[in-house]
Amino acid sequence: MPLQRSNTNFTCLTFTLAGVRGLDAGHLWQTIPFSSIYLVALEGNCTILFIIKMDPSLHEPMYYFLSMLALADLGLSLCTMPTVLSILWLNSRQISAGACFTQFYFIHTFSFLESSVLLAMAFDRYVAICHPLRYASILTSSRIAKIGLAILGRCVFIVMPGVFVLRKLPFCRSHALSHSYCLHQDLMKLVCADITFNIVYGLSLAILIFMLDSLLIFASYILIFKTILSIASREECLKALNNCLSHIFAVLILYIPMAGVSIVHRFGQHTSPVVHVLMANVYLLVPPVMNPIIYSIKTKQIRQGILRLFSLQRTYGTWPERSVVTPHR
Repeated sequence: MPLQRSNTNFTCLTFTLAGVRGLDAGHLWQTIPFSSIYLVALEGNCTILFIIKMDPSLHEPMYYFLSMLALADLGLSLCTMPTVLSILWLNSRQISAGACFTQFYFIHTFSFLESSVLLAMAFDRYVAICHPLRYASILTSSRIAKIGLAILGRCVFIVMPGVFVLRKLPFCRSHALSHSYCLHQDLMKLVCADITFNIVYGLSLAILIFMLDSLLIFASYILIFKTILSIASREECLKALNNCLSHIFAVLILYIPMAGVSIVHRFGQHTSPVVHVLMANVYLLVPPVMNPIIYSIKTKQIRQGILRLFSLQRTYGTWPERSVVTPHR
C-alpha cells in the first residue's frame, strides 16, 4: 500500500523519540550513568570557565580558546540533556516539531563550533611552538576576538539553510525517530519528498567543516612536529610536545567517535540498533565530559586553579592573587 502524503500542519506535528533500544527494560539503571555523565560535563566545563575568568594569569590566547571549547561543550550537553533525561526519568518520548528542529539546529551548530575551536587551538599551538617570539604580536586580543566572531558566524549561519528546507518538506512516514534527540540524518529518513538538496548540503557541510578542519589540524601538527624534532634539547622537545597533548586528546575524542558514527551509518545497516544509538551517544556525550578532565589533568595552570578553588571554598576568602606568569608555551 503506497504511503500517503501527510497533511498535518507543522505546528501540530510531533515526533516520537527513542530510548536506548534493546535496553528499554533497564531505564532505572540507565538513568544513573546518564545523569552522572551530564552532571560531570556541566560541572567540569563550568569549573574551567570560572577558573579562567577569575585568574588573571590565564587571560591569554590559549585559555581564551579553551573557554570557547568549554562553551561549545556546555552548549552541546544542554542541547541533548532535556530529551535524554525526560525519556529516562519520565518515559516522555513526544517532542513537538518546533522543539525538535530547534534541538537539531543547536546540536549541529555546537558540533561544528567544537570542531572550529579545535582548529583555532591548533593554530594557537602552531604559533606558540613554531613562532614563539611573535606569539604575542600575532595572537593579539583584537585578533582573537575576530577569530571568535568568525567561528561563531561560520557555525551559526551555515546550518540554517538545511533547517529551513527540511522544515518545508512533508513528513508522511512514521514519525518515530531512532535517537533520544533530533538529528538531521534521522529526520531526513521520515520525509516523503525529494531530499537531494538536504543530502548534498549535509555532505557539503561535513566536508567543509569536519574534513577541512581535520586536514588543517593535521597539517598544523606536521609543522609542529617538524619544529619539535629540530629542537636540540631533549628536555625542551618533550616540554613542547607535552604542551600539545591536551589538544591532541581533545581532537581524538571528537573525531574518532565522529568517524565511528559515519562508518556505522554508511556500512552498518544490518548491525544491532543498540550499536547505532550507543555510537551516537558516545559522539555527543563523551567530548563534553572528557575535555575538562583532560585539560584539568594535563594543564598545570588549570590544575592549580582547581586546587585554589577548593582552597577558596575551605577558607571562605577571596580568590587568591597570583603574580602574572609568562604565557604557557
